[in-house]
Amino acid sequence: MKNNTPGTYLIGEIGQNHNGSVDLAKLMIEVAARPVVDVQFGVRLPGMDAIKLTKRDLKQELSASQMAQVYDSPHAFGRTYGEHREFLELSDEEHTELFRFSKSHGLDLVETICAPGALSLLKLFTPDRLKVASRDITNLPLLEAMAETRLPIILSLGMAGKKELDKALDVITRHHSDIAILHCVSEYPTQYKNVNLRAITYLLKHYGDYVIGYSDHTIGIATPVAAVAMGARIIEKHITIDRKLKGTDQEGSLAIDGIKRMVRDVRNLEASMGREDLFICDDVKIAREKLERSIATLRPLRCGHRLAKEDLHALSPGNGYRWVDMEQIIGKKLKADLPANEVIYPDHLQS
Repeated sequence: MKNNTPGTYLIGEIGQNHNGSVDLAKLMIEVAARPVVDVQFGVRLPGMDAIKLTKRDLKQELSASQMAQVYDSPHAFGRTYGEHREFLELSDEEHTELFRFSKSHGLDLVETICAPGALSLLKLFTPDRLKVASRDITNLPLLEAMAETRLPIILSLGMAGKKELDKALDVITRHHSDIAILHCVSEYPTQYKNVNLRAITYLLKHYGDYVIGYSDHTIGIATPVAAVAMGARIIEKHITIDRKLKGTDQEGSLAIDGIKRMVRDVRNLEASMGREDLFICDDVKIAREKLERSIATLRPLRCGHRLAKEDLHALSPGNGYRWVDMEQIIGKKLKADLPANEVIYPDHLQS
């Protein structure tokens, strides 16, 4: 996305929440694509813009000893950590199937690439964007390989400071500058005291040539919505269809109702931002006319009476002369009798 693209780019991160099942991933894609109806105003709001998958090359993922380590966890899908990771890994062909499914539902597909070998999927399809996971921002050979594709890249800063970010940008911008930078905290779930949303302001100030966003790992939707208010143009959030499913990321993800509420609140916030100006919108003018005050008679006045300030006070509705317009009527004569407590209009005055 470019800096002049309207709206917030909402990414539903599936990650490994598909639990190795293409069908489960498709259910999440369907949920992410659903438009949201704001019940209060009956407005139909667009759903998410993209979903994100993760592609690993297990030959370039873990040390041999870590792959062989027994994985004793209620979330394990294999006896060893290597078997667990292998179970969760979708093939290039399955990623292609999900790419097509996403497109059929009007969604972009973002791929987190965890190793140069994982770029093999580009032989089958072209993702809309590539994502660099927080842990890989210092993996310069991977950044080089991803940048060489010239596809738009999203950088996540969950484990990086300015030094690491600048080095990553140096590598990628040798090839292109279509880059987005996401503030992120790699704590799962992230405690609110560690969120530091003001990092978004810092990124906008110092890296304003790039699209700035926020990848959220808190429980709930408050911080991503606040991030949009602070200027984030991309929001990434883990999604699932049931937070009770097996898997380490499920509990911290948004399920169906949470996705709906976040999309609704972000889309409504977008509409709320307006422009940097003070003005009265058209929909306020009716209330203004009904509720504001106009200059009115304080007591009964006879035809030909010359108006003085002591004859007047202010009453609703606000469709007559306002108090600031006093000089337009002081000294004018009435065309007819007026009772007390009536708004004075131009046709009450002699020319």
